[in-house]
Amino acid sequence: MKDKIAILNSKKEEALKGGGEARIAKQHEKGKLTARERIHFLLDEGSFEEIGMFVTHRSTNFGLDKTKFLGDGVVTGYGKINGRLVYVFSQDFTVMGGSLAEAHAEKICKIMDLAMKNGAPVIGLNDSGGARIQEGVVSLGGYADIFYKNTQASGVVPQISAIMGPCAGGAVYSPALTDFIFMVENSSYMFVTGPNVVKTVTHEEVTSEELGGASTHSSKSGVTHFTAENEIACINNIKNLFNYIPQNCEEESPRVSYDSSNEIREKLDKVIPANPNQPYDIREVIHEVVDGNSFMEVHKDFAENIVVGFAHLGGKSIGVVANQPAFLAGVLDNNSSAKAARFVRFCDCFNIPLLVFEDVPGFLPGTDQEWNGIIKNGAKLLYAFCEATVPRITVITRKAYGGAYDVMNSKHIGADMNYAWPSAEIAVMGAKGASEIIFKREIKESDNPEAKWQEKEQEYAKLFANPYNAAARGYVDEVIEPSETRKKLIVAFEMLKNKVDSLPKKKHGNIPL
Repeated sequence: MKDKIAILNSKKEEALKGGGEARIAKQHEKGKLTARERIHFLLDEGSFEEIGMFVTHRSTNFGLDKTKFLGDGVVTGYGKINGRLVYVFSQDFTVMGGSLAEAHAEKICKIMDLAMKNGAPVIGLNDSGGARIQEGVVSLGGYADIFYKNTQASGVVPQISAIMGPCAGGAVYSPALTDFIFMVENSSYMFVTGPNVVKTVTHEEVTSEELGGASTHSSKSGVTHFTAENEIACINNIKNLFNYIPQNCEEESPRVSYDSSNEIREKLDKVIPANPNQPYDIREVIHEVVDGNSFMEVHKDFAENIVVGFAHLGGKSIGVVANQPAFLAGVLDNNSSAKAARFVRFCDCFNIPLLVFEDVPGFLPGTDQEWNGIIKNGAKLLYAFCEATVPRITVITRKAYGGAYDVMNSKHIGADMNYAWPSAEIAVMGAKGASEIIFKREIKESDNPEAKWQEKEQEYAKLFANPYNAAARGYVDEVIEPSETRKKLIVAFEMLKNKVDSLPKKKHGNIPL
């Protein structure tokens, strides 16, 4: 037995070396960690249990039978983050460039199956040159197997993707099917076709970083949700996310302690400017309402006219969706609608209550918006809110105009509680535009059209630019002082904690994609 144990330990040592010392050194020269180092920093100390350490490929094409590495370029297993079970795979770029083939894919699929059976999140640390060309269609089949598992796991367990290096071609679609994507600045990139192909086909000169780097995908395409300056920061961001999300669709998010000594926030009484057209930062409202320093913003640099993210309120995890008056006046457009819809659906999948701060003047007009599908994209957000069965509360801080009022979690589409500040303006449109339409002839025939217009604008504003008509109809449950917002929300969410709601029996809805 002693000899056999020695053989076992020898094989373990071989597997731990990955592609060898020279390739590990080259990985470090690029400022990148190895696959095993990433797992070490991600999981609780000593908690990692590896699965498939001795797996090797089975291909003989192009001399592959002479090039075998234990583990076949991916480290898979399970461990814990803050004491909670997670499954993880970490691609090893030191082994054949982390290329994915049959055995490599089988290892990933195995832990995804275990994750679904046992109700725990899956974290993928991606660093791969793509499909292993020598295995041909088998490697493509491996990708498709993973895509299928991603889709099956969607809404069952949280799926997190971290892009730690290259991720190109078919490899990008697995992360795209997961819930959140993290990228590292200047060392990771994602694209379907690389710079060389782009140059050949479209004659565009572009670098990998410009085409699919972290900055590009966080601000232009919206593909990635979080970016970090280095891999350690990226891993720490992933661990932070687990403070807000549950293990699976059947569980609730973890609770944390909080200071309940004073729930009144007097600063909120001074947030809204006297001029209704003057911007303010909705993050000031969010930070005042939620538990101290608990707001974790998602998609921070994309579609900045809407703010989404996780927070704790009274020690409980919530999802926050808020119009941002400081950017494009907080209008809804194509990107902001899709961004918020995706976030709302994640929260609904995993039992995370939704808090909406509304200050929206409407949908952004223009040919660019219409031709790029504002009708369809706006409907995505509408659908997401209508479909959500988690506790939902809306606070109207200022403007709530037109169809955007309906879309932003109004009472009419199933919100449980709707509050308004005294500064709220709930109407079909702003007083200026409305008076121009309603009193067009009267203004035109006046001796002083400008003065008459101002008079009618004030008349309309007095009648409609307030929350009391909506409150009279029951569309707003209560008009509250801004300083009382946090107190009211904590009590309301506690009241809604046992909410039970269900959708009509169906296979699934057909969201306007």
